[in-house]
Amino acid sequence: MQGFKTALLLVLFWAGASSAQAANITAADWGTTVDGRKIQLFTLTGPKGLEARITNYGGMIVSLMVPNKQGTKTDTELGFDDAASYQKGSVFGAVIGRYVGRVSHGGSFSIDGKTYQLEKSSPDAKFVIHGGTAPFSKKLWQAEMKDGAEPSLVLTLVSPDGDGGFPGELTTVMTYTLTKDRALRIDYKATSDRPTIANLTNHSYFALQGEGNGDISNQTLQVFADKYTPQDADNLVTGEIASVDGTPFDFRKPVRLGTVLNSPFDQIAMRGGLDICMIINGKPGTLRRAARLADPGTGIVMDVSTTQPGLQLYSDNIGTRTQVGKGGKIYRTFYSMSLETEGYLDAINHPNFPSKLVAPGQPLHEVTEFRFSTN
Repeated sequence: MQGFKTALLLVLFWAGASSAQAANITAADWGTTVDGRKIQLFTLTGPKGLEARITNYGGMIVSLMVPNKQGTKTDTELGFDDAASYQKGSVFGAVIGRYVGRVSHGGSFSIDGKTYQLEKSSPDAKFVIHGGTAPFSKKLWQAEMKDGAEPSLVLTLVSPDGDGGFPGELTTVMTYTLTKDRALRIDYKATSDRPTIANLTNHSYFALQGEGNGDISNQTLQVFADKYTPQDADNLVTGEIASVDGTPFDFRKPVRLGTVLNSPFDQIAMRGGLDICMIINGKPGTLRRAARLADPGTGIVMDVSTTQPGLQLYSDNIGTRTQVGKGGKIYRTFYSMSLETEGYLDAINHPNFPSKLVAPGQPLHEVTEFRFSTN
């Protein structure tokens, strides 16, 4: 009898321990897609106060709660309160694929001498952007929760051959992890059964001041990049790689964003703010520092490290438009800063750019970390 009681106590102990551990990642139903499939919202709780809510619809980061210098937490992600709002077109916090940015030549490219035409939104479109008619941001991903001291959410998507005009069946595995050192780590893996192109990123709209709490003018940005890729009036990269010397893109020392957002420099003025790909110093494929963004009000500092060669700076240039976000807050121009780690844009149409070809025996694997601290 005593042995039975001991065994029962052990079972209850391990059950309790398992239950306590499971609190690091949980799932809840969060509406349905237009065709009736169930959408879920996952909550990941890190060991140092970091908390993320991520949905399997588009792999979108819905919120990212970060400890601030006031001793509370700040939601640093622009977004919406419900899944239905995300299905109307926004890419707040979304996975961008198969190919981030604009594919030139009307959305066409060649692999091994064969030309492929991506599906276009209109016949006269000069480019196809962010995956075109089959964007990863509008797909429902298969989700797997991995519990532990560093909780992870693993999202898997199989994009069939011909999806949006892209060749090859591409299997993508995205892993979001909250680490012990207060970082959100995103691990990207993709394989294909035939040669294709893939360039993946996460399009978080970071608001270190708190989402909906004013603009980013007082924030400082540092980018560890000596060069950038200029773009033409259609926002297509020209193929040139230019030095940041003597330009407003020299962020090698911290720069107050308010001093550059309205610059007359043509690469900024044409876009009403920042929208440019910086070439990160160091060896691509190695995890290295890319950028640091800091807000003086909340004291939140975000350090970005990546294996990717590039970093797209986008200051949410929506001009006079507004958007209604979480809790009915009004989002205006410059209310967030995107730091999208990525390969060179439109690399398939610029032979001097590093290749973004994915093929059997040539998989894609990139890692990006957003690490938070308080100043």
